[in-house]
Amino acid sequence: QVQLVEAGGGLVQAGGSLRLSCAASGGTFSNYRMHWFRQAPGKEREFVAAISWSGSMTYYADSVKGRFTISRDNAKNTVSLQMNNLKPEDTAVYYCAASRVTTQNMRLMDYWGKGTLVTVSS
Repeated sequence: QVQLVEAGGGLVQAGGSLRLSCAASGGTFSNYRMHWFRQAPGKEREFVAAISWSGSMTYYADSVKGRFTISRDNAKNTVSLQMNNLKPEDTAVYYCAASRVTTQNMRLMDYWGKGTLVTVSS
């Protein structure tokens, strides 16, 4: 059983930056592809970014491409999301998720964190 705990959310002005982190425990971290999803108020949860087991491949939603960077440290069992040039539409609860398979389908995630709130003011 893998536990995921997010941190780093908060309130930031538009144009600012935040760095989210997700700490994993209870499993072999390098066996999992790691993801970030987000859910804005009144909207469905959506894919944000993913990173391969080794960290050599990354994937981004079009809405965050060029502004967000996902990375992982398999030695520390952590995955991070650096968010730059934040926009009010980035306001959401951000969730860390792990999957054994190559997928961006949230229904195929094996484990989820509880989320961290990011609020971007205009």
